[in-house]
Amino acid sequence: MNNLIEITKAFVKAQLAHAEGGHDWFHIERVYNNALLIAKGEECNNDVVQLGALLHDIADSKFHNGDETIGPSMAWQFLAAQNVSEDVIIHVVNIIENISFKGGNHDMKFHSIELDIVQDADRLDALGAIGIARTFNYGGFKNRTLYDPAIAPNLNMSKEEYKVSTTPTLNHFYEKLLLLKDRMNTATGKTIAEGRHQYMVNFLSQFYAEWDGEK
Repeated sequence: MNNLIEITKAFVKAQLAHAEGGHDWFHIERVYNNALLIAKGEECNNDVVQLGALLHDIADSKFHNGDETIGPSMAWQFLAAQNVSEDVIIHVVNIIENISFKGGNHDMKFHSIELDIVQDADRLDALGAIGIARTFNYGGFKNRTLYDPAIAPNLNMSKEEYKVSTTPTLNHFYEKLLLLKDRMNTATGKTIAEGRHQYMVNFLSQFYAEWDGEK
């Protein structure tokens, strides 16, 4: 399995060589490390956790015109070519298909502790200092307004609305990031998320004070 993990890392690095900075290989590496940390406190299939973490964003739909089938298909083909057992492939593909936030209003059709771990690991990378950096990096990539006091966050978006939203970058904190702390699955994930969440709350306080010329 160690050889498979190294082959998978090389495959992912190559596929994401020109990816947007918040969804590149370094994002995958952070999620992978987060997943290994969380997995230490859970009874799980560590091989599935590692493969799920490495392949979870192999073809993020937001960079493929919203097509959610490309990532699972690429992962399936890659793992099949490595002679990975079908049950493991199915599990990894299920993780990829169900990991995304998607507005927080969709019903997940698959559940496993391995998905819980990888999902927590991915969500942790959307929190704290790195979460803030990734959010503004993506907003810049999409040429979005930093903040517009006249445009309120939409807290009740459907999956479809969430996927096509073009609201100011700061709205994303309220539409997703600040919601993640209470949606973590594992004890380790919840503990880490608490600190990262508070960091973002403090950042927003400073942001508004500077915006209004108070600090």
